[in-house]
Formats: sequence, structure tokens, C-alpha cells
Amino acid sequence: MTTAASTAIATKDLRKSYGKQVALAGLDLEVPTGVVYGFLGPNGAGKTTTMRLLTGLIRPNSGTITMLGQKFDRTRGDILHDVGALIESPSFYPHLSARDNLIVFGATGRHVPRARVEELLEMVGLQDRASDRVSRYSLGMRQRLGIALAMLNDPKLLLLDEPANGLDPAGIVALRDTLKRLAADGKTVFVSSHILPEVQQMADIVGIVASGKLVTQGPLDQLLASQALVRVRIEPEQTPEAMQILTRLAGDGHVEVTYPDIAWIVARVAVNRAAEVNKALAQAGIFASGLEAGSDLETLFMQLTAPPPPTQAPARPGAVSGWNSGVAS
Repeated sequence: MTTAASTAIATKDLRKSYGKQVALAGLDLEVPTGVVYGFLGPNGAGKTTTMRLLTGLIRPNSGTITMLGQKFDRTRGDILHDVGALIESPSFYPHLSARDNLIVFGATGRHVPRARVEELLEMVGLQDRASDRVSRYSLGMRQRLGIALAMLNDPKLLLLDEPANGLDPAGIVALRDTLKRLAADGKTVFVSSHILPEVQQMADIVGIVASGKLVTQGPLDQLLASQALVRVRIEPEQTPEAMQILTRLAGDGHVEVTYPDIAWIVARVAVNRAAEVNKALAQAGIFASGLEAGSDLETLFMQLTAPPPPTQAPARPGAVSGWNSGVAS
């Protein structure tokens, strides 16, 4: 458990409903300072609602929020002076240039030196187009400007909802490097994104939500190690025998067939046992045409957020039962 001084965000039993629709059902987050925290979940899991609660745009039904060591509620809007945010689509004055937009927004809060505006325009790659009207900007350019706006007051905590939206590959790489650099400088970056491979390269800690609740949270390398997998590709007709062998190695419930027509078998065993898996199959005359060891964030995400299988209605008397093959991604 981290102390309050080393915690940038903490929520306790956070709940929010819109009428009868439950968006958050008791969310408990703990985000240390000085990290990039990847906040992940399927559509409708409650990510944007959480972001809006953290910025005071909406109020929770119950629960508590602590940010930067202080309890945050409607009476403590001053905490947001140290928070920068990009939530949903950024809004600008279309008839003004990017530079003038930042100057105007900077005049509404703490004094922002002109040098800071120029620094941010260069940081997000808009220096050459800083004098152009925002109405002429592409989606990706507006997104870059939105990121610059979020960082205008040099915040201690940065909240970004889908910051890579509209960015080209080079822009995504530049964004990743910028956010990692900010964390290295002691700032905290809380980022929600659907681009899981990019989050895997960027985040120090990951929290995954589903149906308004946290399903896992922790250092990314530890989460991936705990979900280590070995994937083996064999001839489809050898699947039953291979399943028996791998079940002995991994245990019941830790082996499954994915993509049955190709016969990839996934066993939940430590990565360093890949050679043992290959040897056991070869001794039984089963020679793998492909073997992969390790895990990735996408696999972990799918395992933790997949909806439960539908309950199967009992067979009608006299009906012939058949096999249904599931395809796991």
C-alpha cells in the first residue's frame, strides 16, 4: 500500500449511475506518483465516467476521490490547478491560431509565460503551423493541440482520454516518448486508450475495469508474468493427445484450443517451461510447427474482460447434442 504522499489518485468505492444505468459499481483505484498509468477497459466499462469524475465535470453518487494527497470534491476545485486533462474531443476557438488559442486559455488561470506556449507547440510538433487557424487543422493536429492545452500549466497530474485519437504512427511514437519523459520527471500520467500494444510500451502500471469495477491493477511486467502462456501449433488431428499432455503440465482448466481449424493450443505455464512443453510433445511423436512463449497486454485484457459464456438451454428430449467450438482471441 502506498502512502498518501506517494499517491496521485486514489478512489474508494466510487459509484456513479445515470438513471438505472450503472456506470461505476464501486471502483477502487490507486495510482502512484511519477508513473504512466494505463487505464483500460471495454466500451461501456466506465473509463470516461471515471475521467469526468476526476475532473469535476460530474459528481459521484457515493465514494471518495483523493488526488495529489487531498480529498477532491465540489468544494476543492483548487486541486485542479495542478491537473491537466484531455477528455473526449478538445474544443478550441476555430477562428484563432493554435498559438492564440493557447494564449487565450492560458489567460484564464495561472499566468502562462509566452515561452511556455512556444515550448509546448514545439513539443507536440505544431511549431511550423502555430500561426494557422485551428479551423484548418486535421483531427490529428487538433488532438496534438489538445495535449498541449492539457499541459499548459505544467500540471503535476495529467489525465488523458484516448490521446492518440487521430494521430499518425509518428505522432503516436512522439506522444509515447513525451509521456514517458513526463513520468521520468516526476509527473503522473493517467491515460485511457484502446491501443493496447502502445499502452504496453508506455505504461508502468495498468488498471483494467469491466462493468464499472476494477478487475486487476498492478505493475505491467508483473501482470504479464502472472499470465504467461505457451502457444503450440500442431496438426489438428493430434489435438486430443496434445491436450492430454499439456493438461498434465499445466493442470486442468489451464489449457485451451484456439482457432481449432489451425490447432493452436494455449497452455498457461511459465515461459521458461517452453522447452519442457516441446520435449513432452516430441516424445509422444507430436512435432510442433510453431511455438510461442510469453504474454501480451491484449491477451491479458481479453481474458479478464471477456463476457461470461451464455447459459445453454437444456436439450429437448430426443435432440442430438453436438459440439460448439469457441474461438478465443
